Amino acid sequence: MLSTEAPSQTYRAKREPLITPTMVLVGIIPIFTFALGTWQVQRLKWKVALIDDLEEKLEREPIPLPPQVNLAALPDFVYRKVVLKGRWDNSHAILLGPRVRDGTIGYHLVVPLIRSDGSTVLVDRGFVTKELVHAARQVQDKEQGEVEILGMLRTAQARNKFTPENHPEKGEWYWADVDAMAQYAGGEAAGVQPVFVEEVFEGHSGDASWRISHALPVGRSPTVDVRNSHVSYIVTWYSLSAFTTVMFIRLLLKRRQALARLPR
Repeated sequence: MLSTEAPSQTYRAKREPLITPTMVLVGIIPIFTFALGTWQVQRLKWKVALIDDLEEKLEREPIPLPPQVNLAALPDFVYRKVVLKGRWDNSHAILLGPRVRDGTIGYHLVVPLIRSDGSTVLVDRGFVTKELVHAARQVQDKEQGEVEILGMLRTAQARNKFTPENHPEKGEWYWADVDAMAQYAGGEAAGVQPVFVEEVFEGHSGDASWRISHALPVGRSPTVDVRNSHVSYIVTWYSLSAFTTVMFIRLLLKRRQALARLPR
């Protein structure tokens, strides 16, 4: 007699992995953000050293600007104070901006300085308000004799993607393109070098207010204005690394508990 019983079969539960793709992704984030935080620590050390170096240059005694400036060596002298003598080329004055000073909109007045003992250089005389721009130009036009100024060597500004292009033919200068400014002032043929000097203003706030109200440009204070936000970046990346590490551990524990409840 034939047996009608079906052969016995053994069923095994599907084995679930402990680590899921989501957990792999969450596990990568704390490693990546920790690396970014460590990179920002290195950047902070570099930036602090840079600022210290620039401040040390700024504290040195002013030097006379050579008749012909070695443009290749110019970056090594950024933030060095210099003494200049010459007469203004007011016919090539430039309004750079708009700029904002203490909540007031205005422009920086940039005027070529023709030096009797050397090349012509560009001097940022400082801030004038939008309302007194024309008056400031008239005051500047009256300065015809030889002048002596104290300034600070700078380099060309980097244009970001939000800054419009300059239009010299329209008198529109949004950013300090020193090469283009020098070319506008006559270029090499006229003895103009692409050297940018910011006139230094060492007065107090009352002096600055008086100058602004009388359509006189206010130069920059002799300080280093290099941005240093690396501490906030360090806090952000390390905090994110710690948060995602805790999140990964919690996910791992929950996953282990869920697997422990499955039938074996």
